[in-house]
Amino acid sequence: MAAAVAAVAAAALGRGLRPSPSAWQLRGPLAGRSRLLCPAACGGGAPAAAAASHQSGAGEGERYCMELLRKRDYEGFLCSLLLPAECRRSAFALRAFNVELAQIKESVTQKTIGLMRIQFWRQAVEDMYHDNPPQQPVAVELWKAIKRQKLTKRWLMKIIDEREKNMDDRAYRDIGELEAYAENTQSAILYLTLEMLGVKDLHADHAASHIGKAQGIVTCLRATPFHASRGKVFLPMDICMLHGVSQEDFIRRNQEKKMRDVIYDIASQAHVHLEHARSFRKNVPVKAFPAFLYTAALEDYLNKIQKVDFDIFHPSLHRKSTLLPLHLYIRSWKKTY
Repeated sequence: MAAAVAAVAAAALGRGLRPSPSAWQLRGPLAGRSRLLCPAACGGGAPAAAAASHQSGAGEGERYCMELLRKRDYEGFLCSLLLPAECRRSAFALRAFNVELAQIKESVTQKTIGLMRIQFWRQAVEDMYHDNPPQQPVAVELWKAIKRQKLTKRWLMKIIDEREKNMDDRAYRDIGELEAYAENTQSAILYLTLEMLGVKDLHADHAASHIGKAQGIVTCLRATPFHASRGKVFLPMDICMLHGVSQEDFIRRNQEKKMRDVIYDIASQAHVHLEHARSFRKNVPVKAFPAFLYTAALEDYLNKIQKVDFDIFHPSLHRKSTLLPLHLYIRSWKKTY
């Protein structure tokens, strides 16, 4: 792990970067939002040195997973590099598996085809636990991870089942439905990562649940401009209705102030989950902290969206953060999340 941490740090420090202020620290006056958020409605390429040093000893399947992550889940790729060496390859496989499932919905024009692809992965996982994985790079790597770390089948199946439910093109009914989706996808990935680290702890599981929900909410926010450009909006309907905003408003970018209020409430809920996860940090084993490095990426996005007064379409929100490698290094060095 030390080599990967050093490589990520060197990649960031080589640009003369400095750590930014803590997330959600106010950068200036935000009209009507002068305090930290509370839920009103709810009660790039990877660092070259690290990648090169790791890929030199990587097999074809591992390289495939790494490249998939580098293109489709950059933050997840960086976080996986900072895991202990004995877990890294399994983490690449797990996150690549998640990417394969996540991109099904956007890559098919007919729901039936998407369901067939999801069924492929459901059967693939069944076959992995019978030592007969399909000859697909991610499937083979995930099978090896299952063998190495004895990963729980139930969590993998929950991810598949939830992705299948999400094939319908409809908005989340309420914030609770979005959180349930996040729990069964993002939190499930964190539970499996804790298994890779050999952590069995109730407090760690509790933190993973909240961090996964925060990640699911942030992912929904980040994807909103892309979905809106395709005439779709998946933001929780209860919060939209609370502020009198329709899906059409987001597609046509009408009622800008009300749209910002919607984003404010949703982003607030992600922030609240992060704060909950940290409220019992002292009770979480230090060994579990590497699984929660993604909090740096979540803070980075929430900090940026606050700076632009919750304008979900602001161009700055679509740029990769050059500070993220440094933030990750600092978290790893301090052993915190």
